[in-house]
Amino acid sequence: MSGWIALGVVVLLALIFIGLYNGLVRMRNEVKNAWAQIDVQLKRRHDLIPNLIETVKGYMTHEREVLENVTRARAGAVSAQAGGQVGQIAAAEGALMGALRGFYAVAENYPQLKADGNFRALQEELTSTENKVSFARQFYNDSVLKYNTACETIPSNIVAGIGGFKKAEFFEIKDEAERAVPKVKF
Repeated sequence: MSGWIALGVVVLLALIFIGLYNGLVRMRNEVKNAWAQIDVQLKRRHDLIPNLIETVKGYMTHEREVLENVTRARAGAVSAQAGGQVGQIAAAEGALMGALRGFYAVAENYPQLKADGNFRALQEELTSTENKVSFARQFYNDSVLKYNTACETIPSNIVAGIGGFKKAEFFEIKDEAERAVPKVKF
């Protein structure tokens, strides 16, 4: 009789281990999927920027430095994305967002540019993409939080250690300027 009880306990523990392991695999795959969604939106942003710059070049002949900053920041973001490290990508995307803010600030000085249909359409598309990037980052960070919590809490942390599950990295903004509240002046 005690042999059956011992066997039952072993089977129960094995089932718990399998359930926890499969849950961790599922969460890790959710994190990967969430990252892929960010990747799609960042590629979309990177593809839109050259079109926006080409549209603006004719108007902004004296603002070469601003255009070069955006181009350089985009190249850095594309390069960081090829590396695949979340922290490096987040830093490069932060630099790109800053360059785009400077770009739009200078573009405000060109009334003909602001009236141009192509510019407005591209600006709208880029704004829409920025919103999608923001939502994708939020979903990714939520998935990372859920996964990391499972990797750190008992009893799934035991299974995570045995199974070689590593904590995922959050997509965080490191630049304090991006965290600052924008100032509106009239």
